[in-house]
Amino acid sequence: MDVTAVGAVGADAIEDPAFEIRSATLDYTPAGATSFSGVRDLSITGRRGELLVLVGHSGCGKTTALNLMGGLIHPAAGSVSVLGTSPAQARSRMGYMFARDALYPWRTARRNVELGMEIAHIGKVERRERAMDMLRRVGLEAAADRYPWQLSQGMRQRVALARTWVMKPALILMDEPFSALDAQTRDVVREEFLNVWSEERQTVVFVTHDLNEALLIADRIVAMREGRVVIDMSVDLDRPRNALESSAEYRDMLVELREALNQH
Repeated sequence: MDVTAVGAVGADAIEDPAFEIRSATLDYTPAGATSFSGVRDLSITGRRGELLVLVGHSGCGKTTALNLMGGLIHPAAGSVSVLGTSPAQARSRMGYMFARDALYPWRTARRNVELGMEIAHIGKVERRERAMDMLRRVGLEAAADRYPWQLSQGMRQRVALARTWVMKPALILMDEPFSALDAQTRDVVREEFLNVWSEERQTVVFVTHDLNEALLIADRIVAMREGRVVIDMSVDLDRPRNALESSAEYRDMLVELREALNQH
């Protein structure tokens, strides 16, 4: 385990980063509020091919950080670069996945996966081949012709996963993508996600409030509190990690994260 000092951007300089948030500040705090909302003097740098997880309590700024990377919002101070350029210029090379699957109900699973390729004017034969390959990889090849209303929540989220990955984005932003699932389904979908990521190795920034989920999937965890980084932790554990949850190293990391997030 490698833990970087509070507020630092990483244990060493990162050459050719996937993204860089540098000294970004954006304040959403309502007048009279007792807690800060947004980010302040936030610096985070992501390595290419890294699975980086942002954790923290609700309102800590992790979704704000994700939206800064996606170019959905802009900092009042500081800067954000993605894939060597501005978030706006990099947007076509990014993918998004959220807690809601946002599937189109009038399109089958396969045609939902094909949507981005249609917009990109990719040919029909290639679209179908790539969509079916991704559905196979998430265990849904047999459900390709079903509509969203015929699928369970877990199956719909796997379709959303396939739709995101089929475009081969260089950076994937995931905001609590499994939070709406029950525990058993979440474990299954998380495993499918890790299987696809381990084959593709795109840069992923994954937001969650679940520390166990973070430790199960992350190469690196950035914990946030009140808009700032409090811990930047490398997770040097072999995958899959389910069997490691009772290990001393896993428990020590979990305790350290909890203590950092609960400091006052």
